[in-house]
Amino acid sequence: MEDVSAKIIQILRKNMRNPDKEITLETKLSDLEIESLDLAVIVFDIEDTFGIQIPYNANEEVEDFATVGSVVERVKSIVAENRASDAAA
Repeated sequence: MEDVSAKIIQILRKNMRNPDKEITLETKLSDLEIESLDLAVIVFDIEDTFGIQIPYNANEEVEDFATVGSVVERVKSIVAENRASDAAA
């Protein structure tokens, strides 16, 4: 699942004004100069990449999208839930 981090960082870099900026799991999304419209594109790109749906409301999901690590954990959680649902079906 470590490639989840790499893929998410790659998606973030595509939408950043300064893609050469260092990104770690502790990096706050706000420090990446990503605008809200760009964040919507990022969410769609993550959904397409991982074949998941992320319930996202910019006003309610702030904690899940505070840092790169929180995005990674959210995606891992959704992927795991989907796998469990598929296995139970």
